[in-house]
Amino acid sequence: MPTGSSPTARALRALEILQARPGTTADQLAASLGVTERAARRYVGILREAGIPVESARGPYGGYRLGRGTRLPPVVFTEEQALALVMAVLDGQPAAIDADDLVGAALSKVIRALPEGIGRQAAALRAHASAAPDRQSARPDPAIMSALVAAVADRRRVVVTYRSGSDEEWDAEVDPWAVVARYGRWYLLCHSHRAEAVRTYRVDRIRAARHTPYGFTPPGDLDPVAALEENLGVGWKYPTRVVFDAPQEKVAPWIRPPMGRLEPDGDRCVLVGSTRNPAMYAQEWLATVPFDFVVEEGAELRAAVATVAARFGAALSPSSETR
Repeated sequence: MPTGSSPTARALRALEILQARPGTTADQLAASLGVTERAARRYVGILREAGIPVESARGPYGGYRLGRGTRLPPVVFTEEQALALVMAVLDGQPAAIDADDLVGAALSKVIRALPEGIGRQAAALRAHASAAPDRQSARPDPAIMSALVAAVADRRRVVVTYRSGSDEEWDAEVDPWAVVARYGRWYLLCHSHRAEAVRTYRVDRIRAARHTPYGFTPPGDLDPVAALEENLGVGWKYPTRVVFDAPQEKVAPWIRPPMGRLEPDGDRCVLVGSTRNPAMYAQEWLATVPFDFVVEEGAELRAAVATVAARFGAALSPSSETR
């Protein structure tokens, strides 16, 4: 969509606002356009003169809305929106620079549908940009993602076929509460009837998702992101218990939810949880916490911390100083 202060540009901007927010009042439309209410009504009149049916209703539930069956341009973006969209796609899917990539092909269609000037800018950004792949990210199968999102929206129980990192595979009947993106990976937050507990499954490891005729009701106070973070820190193979020589309020900003549950203990605090990767827990998480600590439980975590300590100790040995 063209930007600027011309009547045509503002009329098209008004069209976009009414498409996105049916029931927008004259004063709300005026505020969004940065004009007076009288001018906002004039832009609505321009749309009507162009054959776009804009209905209006008075009262507390009134406002402007587009008439039923209104045919709108398939893509209506400002230049800033178009470039932001290309940037977000390339950031999340670096391979989309290639038009033969699945996401890249979809991005090509969007760019071709844009008005000439904006499309040229978006195409130039894509042609001259470079994106480094995220080594930690994992791309799910779009068909499986589509099935899961539909099940979440319809509140429909599904049976998923899951393959773990150790190549074990099993079926689980789950209530899919939400699909959550976290640090380049997609997770399914669900209630597993197989485990009778909350579970998080990496979507890229789900091999199949089959809908069932059974519905479900998710928790009323569900916060998908918070629930995912909390669940990632429990139920793993290796238990952990770390005591920090500092109060909870000072340590808390350094603790990620997957590390476990942080509890006060007088002038100290205790972190209780579990992990599937003690080496990562020690090297990437505990090593960044700027407080003294003792690993009270978890033989595997103690061994991992000892390995990190030995490596750092060797870096300060007399032999390393003479090199």
